[in-house]
Amino acid sequence: MIKQLSKILLAAALVLPLAATATDLKVGDTAPNFKLQATDGHFYQLSDYKGKQTLVLAWYPMANTHGCTLECKSLVQKGHLIREYNAVYMMASVDELEDNQAFAKEQKADFPMLSDPTKETAKAYDVLNFVRVASRVTFYIGEDGKILKIDEDINAETAAEDIAANLAALNIDKAEAELENNGETAQVE
Repeated sequence: MIKQLSKILLAAALVLPLAATATDLKVGDTAPNFKLQATDGHFYQLSDYKGKQTLVLAWYPMANTHGCTLECKSLVQKGHLIREYNAVYMMASVDELEDNQAFAKEQKADFPMLSDPTKETAKAYDVLNFVRVASRVTFYIGEDGKILKIDEDINAETAAEDIAANLAALNIDKAEAELENNGETAQVE
């Protein structure tokens, strides 16, 4: 019965309006630094991008759920739109690394998917909701480490197009370094 109640609460959290779980961080605030392991085995931290690139950090509730799968597919299929800008993007959840690795492999994710199983970074970004998963919130963090935009109105199916449009609206520079082999924009790692 407890397991069934947990599933019901999780399902409710995934469909409830995000306004109920809005972050207390504001545009202009310094984004909390983090150091999280990604599906590629590397550790990523915000400070690595300071002075180099805008960072788009897209929090999602849980691997292998409908909305998260749609969001990931959008970023895989249309990530080239984001790579046109001097920006790096990554998804993050409180899932265990192994769960995210399986999800990333299944979706053919070509970008870092960060795992925060301790939930400390999710707490710092104030995205941990009442069922202890991250709410779907995307942070745009400037080269200076300041929050440029917080998007809580995510359309999972058009996530990549929406991120690219937000980067354009924020006047993020276009990427200069093109890889000769495949035309993809180089990202700092």
